[in-house]
Amino acid sequence: MRFPYVVAAELRKTLTLPAALVALAVAVLGPAGVTLLNALSIRSVLRAGRPELTAYSTAAEAVLSAVPLGAVGAVVLGVVAMGSEYTANSTRTGGGRQITTTLTATTGRVTVLAAKATAVVLLVAAAAVVAIPASLALAGGILGTDGTPGPADAPARLVGAGVYWALTALIALAVTVFTRSGIIPVIVLVANSSLVSVSYLLSHLTPLARYLPDLAGASLFAGDLLALDNALAPLAGGLVMAAWTAGLLVLAGVVFARRDA
Repeated sequence: MRFPYVVAAELRKTLTLPAALVALAVAVLGPAGVTLLNALSIRSVLRAGRPELTAYSTAAEAVLSAVPLGAVGAVVLGVVAMGSEYTANSTRTGGGRQITTTLTATTGRVTVLAAKATAVVLLVAAAAVVAIPASLALAGGILGTDGTPGPADAPARLVGAGVYWALTALIALAVTVFTRSGIIPVIVLVANSSLVSVSYLLSHLTPLARYLPDLAGASLFAGDLLALDNALAPLAGGLVMAAWTAGLLVLAGVVFARRDA
């Protein structure tokens, strides 16, 4: 089977998973909801003449501060795309696992993994294309003339947010190959993305923590919102996170190709 057909099959398969649809909804609606709250809060303090109460006053930064919630949707999507292969089907359908059918239909395991990665990136990109411009329009509409012009690097940072989501989803997919279950990756990675970043905590102990994938990748979009003294520059941070992603995917490919299904 040609690679584009395998990708198309993986796209259709992923979109039939309820958890994947929930992940896409989180990636689109989550940032929009946080942006709405951010913009209303900014407008309130600006109209009260208290700009010192807010860390930023632009529509772009109201959106960028909501990017981590979109990353949660990307994590879930990456985990679900791979983890669903190892979930046991109902007894009415024989109780087997999807991975058996997948590897029967497409014999090249690396091809399967590459197709899944491509499908996940396409879905995350689609979510980002909808979520980020819509959130920006929402924040701009709320702030109106109360807000200040966005920073010059805002367009690049907004693009960087989409790249960060895609790389995060690929890391989640690769980790799920190792665990063959979505439970542990989704708990650990979602908590790290939304509640407390282990990498950020480690940054208080060693400057080397800035080279960990999530902190390095945050440089793509966070700018001054990233409370890290020695943060990497955006390009360097993106390259470091991309290197982590590529390394994990290569290792996942080796494991997936050699391990029993």
